[in-house]
Amino acid sequence: MSPTAELAVIGGSGLYALLDGATEHEVETPYGRPSDAITIAEVGGRRVAFLPRHGRDHRHPPHRIPYRANLWALRSLGVRQVLAPCAVGGLRPELGPGTFVVPDQLVDRTSGRTQTYYDQGAVHVSFADPYCPTGRRTLLDSAARHRVAAVDGGTVVVVEGPRFSTRAESRWFTAIGGAVVNMTGHPEAVLARELALCYSSIALVTDHDAGVAGGEAVTQEEVFRVFGENTDRLRGLLLAAVAALPADRDCDCGRALDGIKLPFPLP
Repeated sequence: MSPTAELAVIGGSGLYALLDGATEHEVETPYGRPSDAITIAEVGGRRVAFLPRHGRDHRHPPHRIPYRANLWALRSLGVRQVLAPCAVGGLRPELGPGTFVVPDQLVDRTSGRTQTYYDQGAVHVSFADPYCPTGRRTLLDSAARHRVAAVDGGTVVVVEGPRFSTRAESRWFTAIGGAVVNMTGHPEAVLARELALCYSSIALVTDHDAGVAGGEAVTQEEVFRVFGENTDRLRGLLLAAVAALPADRDCDCGRALDGIKLPFPLP
């Protein structure tokens, strides 16, 4: 009997484990293997899958993450709701290290990444609102119940990486309305939409980006240090949100492919 899960957490830098007492599963997909083995455990009476986005040893840099395999593998296990924590740089002075942001928009500044499953036929999904409204509300409500301050809304500017931004780029991202900057939010979000999954993110600010007034040059050491200092807070918030997510989906995410003829069946 194949393993099954209802929802999933895709962990970012510094969050390589989440679930206690989990069983581990290797999953093959038409797009290769996902970033790592997927662990499944029960949380709040629900079957939850966890996948470390970069792999447990951080073997996959942001531009080489097997995004298509990751989302396909989760759906093939039965997952329909995804929570996706990530590390980000703050593009505004008030969004300093340790701040949580639940984004509502993104801007794609990546290049060369495969960002679709559909290379044949006419499959154009709506992406005006990249994140599931139910998932966003659940994350915000869970943060409030646990007395964790979380900013409601903000645009994630997703860059190619693995380098950090120049000061000029950082100031430009702020000028076009960006709140935070990140390297992994796209194509993960759009691939989830193409599979009719609910997808929502919670971003932990690890630093002020280089172009923010008074900001220093961003370093990998600082990013990992701040994320590590906040891992327990993030883990508690995620587990609370997992338990609070409604099992019945009443958002539009699951209807993203309605009326579209797909070139192949989904798992």
